[in-house]
Amino acid sequence: MSADARLEALKVELPPAPKAMGLYRPIVEVDNLLYLSGHGPLKPDGKLTCGIVGQDLDLAAAQLAARLTGLAVLASLQAHCGSLDRIKRLVKTFGLVRCTPDFVDQPAVLNGFSELMRDVFGEEAGIAARSAVGAASLPAGMAVEIEAIFELKID
Repeated sequence: MSADARLEALKVELPPAPKAMGLYRPIVEVDNLLYLSGHGPLKPDGKLTCGIVGQDLDLAAAQLAARLTGLAVLASLQAHCGSLDRIKRLVKTFGLVRCTPDFVDQPAVLNGFSELMRDVFGEEAGIAARSAVGAASLPAGMAVEIEAIFELKID
C-alpha cells in the first residue's frame, strides 16, 4: 500500500505545512535526500503544544505532541513533494524534548512520532535511526522539536 493510501486509511488529516519561524528553509533537497529543519507540535488550531515534559505535560501528552510534530513533518513533505509516495524511506530522526532535568523517557516521547512514520511508510521505510535528547528550552516554548532526513525514490 502506498504512503498516501495508508494516510487515507488511517483517516489522518494533515495540517497546513508550517511556515519558517526564522531565516531558514523548512526542507533542503540534496540529490535524493530531504533534510527537514526542526518541526514542532502544531495543533489543529494552529498553536503549538508548549510546556515542560515531567512538569506541565505527562508522558501521554508528550507522545501526542511528538505525533502532532509528525503530522507537521508529513505536511511539509507533502507540500514539497506533491505526494508522500515520492518518499523511499525515513533515514534519521533527531528529537528534542523540553523536559525537567530528572525526566529520562525522551525515547518514549519520540515514539509518538516514530509510530506515525511506521504507520504511514511501513515497517521497512518508516523506521529509522533515531536520537532523542532532553532540552532546557525550545523555540516558542514548544514541548518537542524534531528534525529528520528522508530519502526520495529515484524515478
